[in-house]
Order: sequence, then structure tokens, then C-alpha cells
Amino acid sequence: MLEEDILAQFHAEPGKRFKLKDHDPAWLPKFAQNFTEEQQKEASTRILAESVKELADAQETLYASDTYSVLAVFQAMDAAGKDGTIKHVMSGVNPQGCQVYSFKAPSPEELDHTYLWRCMKVLPERGRIGIFNRSYYEEVLVVRVHPELIGKQRIPGVETTKKLWKQRYKEINQFEKHLARNGTVIMKFFLNVSKNEQKKRFLSRLEEKKKTWKFSPADVAERKHWDEYMLAYQEAIEATSTSSAPWYIIPADHKWVTRILVAEILSRTITSLKLPLPVPNEKELEAIKQARIDLETEKEEG
Repeated sequence: MLEEDILAQFHAEPGKRFKLKDHDPAWLPKFAQNFTEEQQKEASTRILAESVKELADAQETLYASDTYSVLAVFQAMDAAGKDGTIKHVMSGVNPQGCQVYSFKAPSPEELDHTYLWRCMKVLPERGRIGIFNRSYYEEVLVVRVHPELIGKQRIPGVETTKKLWKQRYKEINQFEKHLARNGTVIMKFFLNVSKNEQKKRFLSRLEEKKKTWKFSPADVAERKHWDEYMLAYQEAIEATSTSSAPWYIIPADHKWVTRILVAEILSRTITSLKLPLPVPNEKELEAIKQARIDLETEKEEG
């Protein structure tokens, strides 16, 4: 497990100025700063296994209590490791209690609704963990960098000015506040990969045949808008990191660090709810007692 004060430094505190440059994408915990690559791998395997076990236990209690739902939102530049993080962190969780949705470019049906609709209809039910691989935040990130996309939404009288993005920040905050009031625990993760590391990962995808399918020429085209995206992320995170829906800035240059931090934050947040396991009432206890008697007195076949 990591120390509590270590995790606190990745939280974008609500109401405070946020600067993305203050967060190091290549951050390493002190114990690993002088480790060899092999030592890092050994430590990460052990710590991640512990964190995943804690998350699995927390998820089981969440499922049994059937009171809260959990929504984990993942946003990042391409090749930051969203898919791998979701895969490794959720590896020990019971599939019955978890659901993952990846949001691509909006379909014609989705464009005929408000920008929140496609995410609203797949929110996790009570007792479950919902994972959003990208989300409604694309509307203040990709759409902001490419304002021509707003035309496809056919919103009457809309103009792509700063006023629009501030309006959407407000709408998103209200939406998340509504969810929190009704029992959805929200955690938002920005996987903060450096531009140099992204380049390495793109080249790796081109060089390794097993990874080539992950690469799209469009990824390189989006890379040309890096500074615009960083500004969009910075302003969106500052405007929408709230007490009911906090943002966590997760260093993503070292994949094992990303996975450990996300697993720790998820498990600790769910555990902090202090959810009790369901306790049977008198009538249910009597039925359980009778069921035991019935089973113990049942004649064995053959």
C-alpha cells in the first residue's frame, strides 16, 4: 500500500488554481527512484496485487450493500494507457459487479440527443462499478479543440466561444452533483502522459506487429494539437474538480505507477464509505434456520 499523503498530491483540489505543468508525468515513488527496471517490475507486481485484492474486497461489499454505485471516468491523450489500466486494475473484480463503456465518436442517434444522454443511459446501477473510457468530458476537450464538431450537434443558436465551455462546465458540475446526491460516488482520472512518452508508444505500435492494430494515422494528427489539448484539460479540470466529483492527475509515463495509483484510489474511496454487509432480519433468520433444517434432514439420493 502507498501512504495516504502520497495519494493526496494527485488530487486537484476544488476551488484552487490548477496548473498541469505542476504534475510530473514521469513521477516515481521515493522507494523506486533508484530501482532498476527489474526491481521496479517486481515491486509493482507485488503492490498492484495487494491493491487489486483490496479493490475486489471493497467491490464485493459495495455489491452486497446495494446502496451506492461507483463511477470511474478515464480521460487521457492517445497512448496514455487507459485500456491497460482498466484491464489490470479491474482484473480481480467480479464481472457481475462491474461494467465498462468506451465512448467513440457520437452516432447519429446520439447526436440527436443532448451531449450527456449517451453517458446517462449507461450509468452504473446501485452496487456496481461503472467505468467510462472517455466520457461527456470529450465535449469540452475534443469539441473545444475542434469546434467545427459542434455543428453536427445542431444546437439552436450555439456559438463556440468561451461562454459555451463555461456553460458546459456548469452543466457537467450540476449533472455530477445530481448523481452524487443520489448515491453515485464519482472519481475522475486524467492519465498524464508526456509528449515524448506518447511518441515512444506510437513508434512501438508501428514496430511491433501485435500492437499495429492500435495505431491510427489520426493519432498523429491529433498530436499536432498537443498544446491546445493541454490547455483544454487544464481548464476543464480546474472548473470541474469538486468535492462530490474529484479529479486525480495520474502520472502515466510509467504504466505500473498509473495502475497502482488508480487501484489504490478506487479501493480506498469505496472502503471509506464504511458499507456494512446486509444483516438478515428476524423473519429472514427464521427462514435461514428452517432452510438449514430442511437441508440437514433431506435424504441423500441413491
